[in-house]
Amino acid sequence: QVQLAESGGGLVQAGGSLRLSCAASGGTFSSYDMGWFRQAPGKEREFVAVVRRSSLTNYSDSVKGRFTISRDNAKNTVNLQMNSLKPEDTAVYYCAAKGYYRATYDYWGQGTQVTVSS
Repeated sequence: QVQLAESGGGLVQAGGSLRLSCAASGGTFSSYDMGWFRQAPGKEREFVAVVRRSSLTNYSDSVKGRFTISRDNAKNTVNLQMNSLKPEDTAVYYCAAKGYYRATYDYWGQGTQVTVSS
């Protein structure tokens, strides 16, 4: 069983930056693909970025070039550096983990709120 805890959310003006962190405990962190998702009010949860156990990364088109995902296997953490933030980035951001052989994410954090003011 993997427990995930996000931190680093907050209120920022458009054009600003935030860094989200997710601390994992339990399981073998290095064997998991780690992802970030977000859910805005009234919308479905959407994929933001993933860093695979191989350290390969993928991003949604809406954040590509502005967000950077990274992992530190020694510290069991995954980070999301968010630059050039836009009001449409406002959402609850969730960290998630899945086995590399799995198609779906099995473990989720509680989420952290990110609000970008215009």
